[in-house]
Amino acid sequence: MSKYTVTNPATGASGSSFPLATDDEVTAAIGAADRAHSEFSRGTSVAERAALMQRVADLHTERREHLAELIVREMGKPVEQALGEVDFSADIYSYYATHGEAFLADEPIELLGGEGSAFIRNASLGVLLGIMPWNFPYYQVARFAGPNLVLGNTILLKHASQCPESAAAIEEIFADAGFPAGAYRNLYASSAQIADIIIPDPRVCGVSLTGSEGAGAAVAEVAGRNLKKVVLELGGSDPFIVLSTDNLDEAVDAAVAARIDNSGQSCNAAKRFIVIDDLFDAFVESFTAKITGNVPADPTSPETTLGPLSSLGAAEGLEEQVQRAEAQGATVHARGSRKGAFFSPTVLTDVSPESDAYREEFFGPVAAIYRVQNEAEAVQVANDIPYGLGSYLFTTDPEQALRVADLIDAGMVFINGSLLDSPELPFGGVKRSGFGRELGRFGIAEFANKKLIRILK
Repeated sequence: MSKYTVTNPATGASGSSFPLATDDEVTAAIGAADRAHSEFSRGTSVAERAALMQRVADLHTERREHLAELIVREMGKPVEQALGEVDFSADIYSYYATHGEAFLADEPIELLGGEGSAFIRNASLGVLLGIMPWNFPYYQVARFAGPNLVLGNTILLKHASQCPESAAAIEEIFADAGFPAGAYRNLYASSAQIADIIIPDPRVCGVSLTGSEGAGAAVAEVAGRNLKKVVLELGGSDPFIVLSTDNLDEAVDAAVAARIDNSGQSCNAAKRFIVIDDLFDAFVESFTAKITGNVPADPTSPETTLGPLSSLGAAEGLEEQVQRAEAQGATVHARGSRKGAFFSPTVLTDVSPESDAYREEFFGPVAAIYRVQNEAEAVQVANDIPYGLGSYLFTTDPEQALRVADLIDAGMVFINGSLLDSPELPFGGVKRSGFGRELGRFGIAEFANKKLIRILK
């Protein structure tokens, strides 16, 4: 990679290109971030930084149409979903602006004996590196940068190479909101610069990556050698379990929404649908009819619910996965066709545990539906993958809901609903989906020095 380039997946047209940062520019950015931490972060209160963060939220709202237009062009997100992402990002920034002081307040400790007092004070660590993906260009940055800048950490942000314009627009917002030079810096950096310059630098205190399993393992290896804290979110193949329902249409609508959000390119989208035997046939029929009603179309149209995949390569890769699944025994109930980067919905059944598709993540509008005989088999199928990010459970039995939720190996369980993410709800996974949490009160604590202060008298 010699530059960051915009390639519109809907048209194939190439747009703006941005050269990679030089090694000297990368080193200078680390220095500026370190100075901003020493001078700005340690010289301001949480309340002062929170006020700047509220301005970041307001600027997202003020510029929402322009920001949305950028990511429609960069990664093909349907425009109404792009606007929704900008609004959600503004909500995250505002959430930490509003609650940051309370989350970071001193925490008293009740002493077992002796005189005096003790408490925990939440302090910043210093410079952090964020490595972010293309699928949610604003939201991914918000859930990392929002809490950490309120805490007082400073940010170096390496965005996906296909999102250079939105990356620059985010940096501009932080500057216009009043954050000083160095507090938030966008870097058009290479993988080699991350591994050889940024993470090893002693002024960099931690790394947060959202991306592929391979990228996460590579970053964690370098960070481990350099004793740096890491938060990883590495995707998933989330189960959507249907054990009972008093309204199948509602359950199917939730299932379809959870599969096609962001054109199926969401880490915590429902990807495997695990349905009890007596509902299976009706679920497959209804789900197939409803998901295929979403036809890939022009992402600039407000009517579009399914845009192109992020790139031609992504669509070709998904097509190959589906062909391989069928060759290994899967039944195709709805066969998606590919035209360029556009990929129409595909529904699979009879995916066996021996096939690659059983444990792979389909990053696009492809759904695999599994028939199970009972609750125990549903849990077994749900957990029989390397991932553990999110999960969905539909049941009319409240006791079953909590019992099964306890048994699912995932960082998140959503019961009788989908697309319920919100700034106050912690986000993260287990197993090969990564570790650490973002959002909620836990998100502001990941890169905090929980400093003990013990006073005798």
